[in-house]
Amino acid sequence: MQQTPLKEQGSQTLLEMYLRALDLEAFQDNYQAYAKDATRSGLPYERFLLALCEAEVSHRKAQKIERAITAAKFPFVKELGTYDFTAVESIQKTHVLELAQGGYMERAENLLLVGTPGLGKTHLAIGLALAACRQNKRVRFYRTAKLVDELMVMQHNLRLSRFVAKFEKLDLLILDELGFFPVAKEGSQLLFQLVSDLYERVSIIITSNLRFAEWNQIFADEVMTTAFIDRLTHKGYILEFTGESYRYRHRLSQSFLDNGTTPSDPH
Repeated sequence: MQQTPLKEQGSQTLLEMYLRALDLEAFQDNYQAYAKDATRSGLPYERFLLALCEAEVSHRKAQKIERAITAAKFPFVKELGTYDFTAVESIQKTHVLELAQGGYMERAENLLLVGTPGLGKTHLAIGLALAACRQNKRVRFYRTAKLVDELMVMQHNLRLSRFVAKFEKLDLLILDELGFFPVAKEGSQLLFQLVSDLYERVSIIITSNLRFAEWNQIFADEVMTTAFIDRLTHKGYILEFTGESYRYRHRLSQSFLDNGTTPSDPH
């Protein structure tokens, strides 16, 4: 017996209720359009079901990536594809793209991005971290000074162990702007302890405008500084940024434009 429109409507309502209960959001969004396409094309039921399953898997994968990016707490989003490698000769695009494949995280290796300010170290760090999120890695971004503050608060509140345990579950930790602000002795010791706890377990990306010889400014302790650098570089890569700041070049170009000249104009 052919179903009446009322029965069809009831079946549709029941189907959508089940799809919501099963959390099959992509099924619910696509089943009607896919069913019409399958009817027009004469596709078998299995092919129709396969198309819906593919849509659901793709949707869930996209959601998982979005959750990973949100959990990473990036201050802004920067893609590797928008980085101008031609402006920084010391950084090889092929090397960075190879790193973006994520093998260093499987080996719990570190990346140290150090050198001249204004050359996009944070840009590259976030670009690599985004690539990690898309590989279903657990990522967290921190300005180093903010992390140190949080470590000190947790220490004073007797919650440090629980706080540090969260970092041990990560695949990648980004510590941005190491040495940009002075760090109290207690804070530097806690940061050293955190890096020691994560050693050979969690990959760390560090960005810093300071050369290694200047890292004593961070810890004010030569022994601790040496041990800190040793742990980071034992299993890691150093990307040294040399050249003239992007921001400086932009200001210089803008100044010439405001004066009606160009950087190559001798006047």
